[in-house]
Amino acid sequence: VLGHPKYKESQRIAIFLSMPDEIQTEEIIQDIFKQGKECFIPRYKPQSNHMDMLKLLSAEDISSLALTSWNILQPGDDDTAREEALAAGGLDLIFMPGLGFDKKGNRLGRGKGYYDTYLERCMKHPKGKPYTIALAFKEQICDSVPVAENDVQVDEILYEDC
Repeated sequence: VLGHPKYKESQRIAIFLSMPDEIQTEEIIQDIFKQGKECFIPRYKPQSNHMDMLKLLSAEDISSLALTSWNILQPGDDDTAREEALAAGGLDLIFMPGLGFDKKGNRLGRGKGYYDTYLERCMKHPKGKPYTIALAFKEQICDSVPVAENDVQVDEILYEDC
């Protein structure tokens, strides 16, 4: 990931905070700050498919975040001081999680459509759709995954041995 050309050229990067069964992103987040890039993380709205990408101030800032009912760290609803990526300069790159992927770029998420609806909003931003990279274990690569009409394909899937 750290040597990837899209990562190197990107300045505004959104990345997920890992759940235990996902690729761990802590080192990537540390490198984003080490390289002087801007880091944004998801804040999901429960009972909806709405998600924002909010600016993380430092790698240490993660420890100040609230734990959701899904056991995901994210800025609280009362945290209104953080920059939302689409309210300002948009994003260059989004690292995406998922449960399964196929080699055509289809992604099986957790079923709420958060990333798909966020990418739709990105497409309306003056900067346009950011490049998307899914981070996966090779065991998550399938021949095909179920696809819905509003699913947005990822540009690239990185996994061991790819």
